[in-house]
Amino acid sequence: MKNKISIIFMGTPDFAIPSLEKLYTQKTNHDTSFDIKLVVTRPDKPKGRGLKPQPTPVKLLAKKLGLNIFQPSSIKHPDSIRTITSLNADVAVVVAYGQIIPTELLHSFPMGVINLHPSLLPKYRGAAPIQRAILNGEEQTGITTMLLDEGLDSGPILLQEKVPIELCENAGSLHDKLSGVGAELLAKTLLLLGSSKLTPAPQDHASATYADPIKKEELLISWTQPAELIIRQIRAFDPLPGAYTFWKGKRLKCYGACYSKWVVPSGKAGEVIGMEDNKVVIKASDNKGVTISHLQLEGRKKLSAEEFVRGTKNFIGSVLG
Repeated sequence: MKNKISIIFMGTPDFAIPSLEKLYTQKTNHDTSFDIKLVVTRPDKPKGRGLKPQPTPVKLLAKKLGLNIFQPSSIKHPDSIRTITSLNADVAVVVAYGQIIPTELLHSFPMGVINLHPSLLPKYRGAAPIQRAILNGEEQTGITTMLLDEGLDSGPILLQEKVPIELCENAGSLHDKLSGVGAELLAKTLLLLGSSKLTPAPQDHASATYADPIKKEELLISWTQPAELIIRQIRAFDPLPGAYTFWKGKRLKCYGACYSKWVVPSGKAGEVIGMEDNKVVIKASDNKGVTISHLQLEGRKKLSAEEFVRGTKNFIGSVLG
């Protein structure tokens, strides 16, 4: 007889989509199947010019799949807890839900509450692990499944998988890669846990590092830094919220940063030197060039560097900042 694991799925943004799809469509030779009893996601948010309420990405997918949806304004409210616990599910799965799970829920499931976190815990606990890994020049990161406890990403580890960070990879690309790897790891975790083949391992709390939320002031590019630090900064905030500089008093967002082949001994830091492989080259303080593939001037749409230069008079030779 096939064993069925009943699941409460909790998630909100695009990062959670592959995990929900994977758990819904899981086909396996194992004697286990998944039954998603309820999808818990954040309330619809007003967006756009008319401030019309927009559903979360997870809600859109759950609706398409015909799953039951619950959107409490507060997961901590007694009514929310009652609604979730009344279904007597085996496990809750949390993938970027966006609210702290109350203690009462942590102890309400026989298999616990499993969280998917985009780092190799105990490194980069907290809000911005993808951006911080790129900012710090890491060559690899990864994905972790863990049992949630009352701390910040401090619960016992179930499974981990390493993921390389490519030389000029940005946060958006790494986000998508980790999201896909995480979906597979989550399904594997549930199968092993359901068949009692997985033992949670306590984290080494002494080795923990933290990925603090991104601050607005971190988005402003200082061209007086070495090229490597500038490139990391642009990659870490690409595509959102976007690192920026100034040109003629207007905010200019920079995307697709990488290393130029050029050595630039003369000129000022922040000077737009020229074009290389359809990208603009900007001088950093260490006489190295930073290539930028796309630019977006305040109030205008995002353009390739080639299009931007063609339509922007005297951009080459100007100094940014």
